[in-house]
Amino acid sequence: MASASDDLIQLRPEGLYCPAGDFHIDPWRPVPRAVITHGHGDHARLGMGAYHTTREGLPILEWRLGEQIYMAHDYGAPFTMGRATVSLHPAGHVLGSAQVRVEVDGEVWVASGDYKRQHDPTCAPFEVVPCDTFITEATFGLPVYRWPDTSEVARDIVTWRDRCGERGEAAILYCYALGKAQRVLAELAAHTGEAVLLHGAVATGVEVYRRAGIAMVDTVPVTETEKTTDYAGKLVLAPPSAAGSSWIRRFRRAQQGFASGWMQIRGNRRRRNYDRGFVVSDHADWPDLMRTVRETGASRIIATHGNTDAIIRALNEDGIAAEAFRTDFGGEE
Repeated sequence: MASASDDLIQLRPEGLYCPAGDFHIDPWRPVPRAVITHGHGDHARLGMGAYHTTREGLPILEWRLGEQIYMAHDYGAPFTMGRATVSLHPAGHVLGSAQVRVEVDGEVWVASGDYKRQHDPTCAPFEVVPCDTFITEATFGLPVYRWPDTSEVARDIVTWRDRCGERGEAAILYCYALGKAQRVLAELAAHTGEAVLLHGAVATGVEVYRRAGIAMVDTVPVTETEKTTDYAGKLVLAPPSAAGSSWIRRFRRAQQGFASGWMQIRGNRRRRNYDRGFVVSDHADWPDLMRTVRETGASRIIATHGNTDAIIRALNEDGIAAEAFRTDFGGEE
């Protein structure tokens, strides 16, 4: 049996490391060469000598990390790093997100980063990449997590906004500034023509997506409205960090909701004291996690960050070898 030292991708203190190519994937400590799956802060960090990313993901990294040494690659286009042939393939997570395919001497590993299988008008859809070993995320790796149709959730958000307006309230919807906010805005375009107000932290990312040609409902930064504005019936998108801040006071009367996969569990909404929870996730749910690992044809699965125990147990019971890498990657943030 091959030892861990023979693996194409290994867990090191700095992150996931490919010895044959002498590079890391989404490292959490400074390294000379990093291949980045997407721009969320737990996967793309400062301090790397050089960053390899997708061409679609480059504007995201420039926004999040500033001026660095970047190498941008087209989806599916192979490039060489040491003895490894590497290519980046759509992950369906956020704009420019990628799975990393690594091939050495005919053996193929795929590190998925974060991914989802649901339709998302703001990014390229997930591509199944056949491989021998598949490194999968497991953020929502429990059978309870099963996502509703996001278009219907967007319709529910519009209904909530309208009912808030009838009560003289604003509808403040918290969602993550990269990926989630833009996806909600794109889905809303099919259900409303009314502009959505944006917290400044969300507005910057929305402009990055607009420059990439992503169609979304019209938006207006809150900073461009008068403080005397009557916000009743207005939908406002803000990052979760805005909850409880002085920024909220300007809305006087408001309901507060949260768009996240964690809202699948009603207790999460109650504990966080939200008036409404909307189930929208940029990660795969349980059925899609299980479907994906089978579709890759991989004989070995390595689960990272999330509910890894449940997915490992389910796969082992089905005769698929599965284990975990304990990484520094986060959850839906």
